[in-house]
Amino acid sequence: MVTLSEENYLKAIYHLGKQGSVAVSTNAIAEKIEAKASSVTDMVKKLADKNLANYVKYQGVTLTEQGRLIAALVIRKHRLWEVFLVEKLNFTWDEVHDVAEQLEHIKSLKLVNELDAFLGCPTHDPHGDPIPDKDGNYAPIKSVNILEINKGETGILALVKNSSDAFLKYLNKNNLALGDKIKVIDFEPFDKSLTIETATQTLIISNEVAKNLYLRL
Repeated sequence: MVTLSEENYLKAIYHLGKQGSVAVSTNAIAEKIEAKASSVTDMVKKLADKNLANYVKYQGVTLTEQGRLIAALVIRKHRLWEVFLVEKLNFTWDEVHDVAEQLEHIKSLKLVNELDAFLGCPTHDPHGDPIPDKDGNYAPIKSVNILEINKGETGILALVKNSSDAFLKYLNKNNLALGDKIKVIDFEPFDKSLTIETATQTLIISNEVAKNLYLRL
């Protein structure tokens, strides 16, 4: 039996280490989940004892196949619940993360698979992140960061990397949403800001904002 805390650790390692395949430090995990480094070390040792993680002192932590599957299925539940909350209960995309954090630990696979079918088997959550299937697999997102395209090029906003409430509220305030057609008008070398154009407005966004916007070309 995997505990709620263990699931959170597996998910953090999965996100930090490219689906758990690249070793991550205990300090990075501690920062991610806001825990003491000593507590993280104790937990990764427990995960290793359960054959969910591989831990070598000073070399970092990776996930075993079983650990990766559990993490992917927790993420699957989280993202399906986000879709449900937005599409069926009229939550906004900046309201769903904390609620989904609670719902992702429900153990019933039947409930999750029925939820998936009820929603029409969505492939992406409200922030554009891919939803793993029941086997923990998903197709990579074919998108590029807006800073990587040339002036004059256009793309569709497909993914928002920062899904914090503050950032999503910023996008709401500036009328930017997934599916928007965005054209890069200008790049300012001094502060690396961008001038962009949508169907309804011309907007200057900071480099920090731009780093979190990914377009499908």
